[in-house]
Amino acid sequence: MSSASPSRPWNVHLLPSAEGKVFLITGGNAGIGYFVAEQLAATGAVVVLGSRDATKADAAMASIRSRVPGARLRRLPLDLADLSSLTYAADRLNLDRLDAVVHNAGVALDDPPRRETQDGHELMFGTNHLGHFALTHWLAPLLSAAPAGRVVTVGSFAARSERLDLDDLQSARDYRPGRTYGRSKLAQMSFGFALDRRLRATGSTVLSVVAHPGGALDSLTPSRPPVHVTTGGARLRALPAGLMVQGKEAGARPVVRAVLDPEVRGGQLWGPRVFGLRGAPRLEPARAHMTDPDVAARLWAASCELVGVDPALGFS
Repeated sequence: MSSASPSRPWNVHLLPSAEGKVFLITGGNAGIGYFVAEQLAATGAVVVLGSRDATKADAAMASIRSRVPGARLRRLPLDLADLSSLTYAADRLNLDRLDAVVHNAGVALDDPPRRETQDGHELMFGTNHLGHFALTHWLAPLLSAAPAGRVVTVGSFAARSERLDLDDLQSARDYRPGRTYGRSKLAQMSFGFALDRRLRATGSTVLSVVAHPGGALDSLTPSRPPVHVTTGGARLRALPAGLMVQGKEAGARPVVRAVLDPEVRGGQLWGPRVFGLRGAPRLEPARAHMTDPDVAARLWAASCELVGVDPALGFS
């Protein structure tokens, strides 16, 4: 994993041009994904919002266009909880290359009972990890066709305190929503780091980078009606929390930097500067349990079996 620190200052309010590039954001219609899409749209790139809800995607695109005149936007029907729907994702894009995919979409459940995807996988693990794992396979030819394609996996601060149970990846025996969510995000991050090691070993030009938004609260997030509305009262009540965490607009910035910064290297982890919870994006060290190659190898093998794809994931 690369630990080189970029030397050039990064201005979150003055992003470099990405004219001519195409970026796909899963879950780009809400939350962190919406703000990633909004910020990337301002660079001149074509931004594709992957969403399972066409109405919400259209609302998100209208909101972005109201703030970014001339934004070049598309939407892609995408349901990460339905693996069969992902096999046609690359065809629906109708592109000859894809410069980056942001694996952002996710499910977070607060209460039992345990739920499953259409394919019979635990919902959070199946959507957050397995769906993105399979999608990477189908997008691999398009990413390889770009001069310097990137896979940016959005992790979570919640993964810091979790460890994968490789004998119970789908929480069949031990289902606790908070723990299961944290483990699903840890699986995503482990995948992101492992993917980069595999890409480097094959000499691929594609980079795999991991980023996380820190502590990102709805109540500290600027309104983007009808996508998101923060009342004055909610924002006022959240001000004390703003000393330690931030809103989702700021939380999107490490992800955006992972997509755009030419000095970013594969295998890096990007997050907020202040305790990994808030502030400008910075390169941070990944914890050992996130990058453990033995754990990653077993997770990779299990994921290939569960989604039915080749271990090479289609990269050339």
